[in-house]
Amino acid sequence: MNSRPRALHPGARIALVAPAGPVEPERIEVSIERCESLGLQPVVSAAAGASDRFLAGTDEQRLTDLQAAFDDPSIDGVWALRGGYGTSRIVHRLDLGRQERAPIPFIGFSDNTTIHVLHAALSVGSFHGPHPGADFPPETEDAFRRVLFSTDPAGELPLRSGDPRPLTLVDGQAEAPLIGGNLAVLAALCGTPNALRARGRILFLEDIGEPAYRVDRMLLQLEQAGVVDGAVGLAFGRFTGAPDDDPYPVVGVISEFAERIGVPTVTGLPFGHVEHNCTLPVGVRAHLDGDGATLSLSEPAVRADR
Repeated sequence: MNSRPRALHPGARIALVAPAGPVEPERIEVSIERCESLGLQPVVSAAAGASDRFLAGTDEQRLTDLQAAFDDPSIDGVWALRGGYGTSRIVHRLDLGRQERAPIPFIGFSDNTTIHVLHAALSVGSFHGPHPGADFPPETEDAFRRVLFSTDPAGELPLRSGDPRPLTLVDGQAEAPLIGGNLAVLAALCGTPNALRARGRILFLEDIGEPAYRVDRMLLQLEQAGVVDGAVGLAFGRFTGAPDDDPYPVVGVISEFAERIGVPTVTGLPFGHVEHNCTLPVGVRAHLDGDGATLSLSEPAVRADR
């Protein structure tokens, strides 16, 4: 498996960074409180509250904060404050040498998918999980703790009462490391040096606010660019926020895509831009049950912190 980061522990120092979109002061305060409620010590990056158009400060500010967080030996984990847009402007200059030598958890999702792709290219684990200022119901916190604080396998992604049930699109079983993230970001990486390859992996995907035709176009882009070649399973999160006037359900184009790829596929799993956003460890082996419509984490995502 990938090189596993150290487990988080009570008192761990967590750098809160903003490599993408601007973060409101209130969200930073909630993020600090979230860390403290988890028993973690938040360390807010210098430019976390900066703003430059649609970005959390200039490229230099965001890169400097992100690089400093990874390089600081006193930091035990790096947690993105939000997504939005902007990581693709700076990751080509990010040095992850410390992550190759002695990795610590990097946590985030959405636009931060780009940073997960960089970790995966180095065979270093990272964590597609909720941002600290977002919704964090008990089930989400439990999933977060099981993945990041424990050296035992986290097991099946926990569902929440009242949420839609996952749906099997192609039956069958798959056991392989996880890779993936936000669909729009992965589509944008096609044709770049950081383009993803899912061969031998379970590819997981999520997105928000996309009508069916755009989801179809992006899935087709992944397919035609070879991203999905050799993937052994497809795990879709909950695609939320589609326009109300879109007459075509997103699940229809996902189903067509799954049938073309022909590997075990489940959609509606509990991750993505949703209130209950389970933490998925990128690079860790998982079991996708296309018959029971579940996804289970088969091995530990972290190593002992000492």
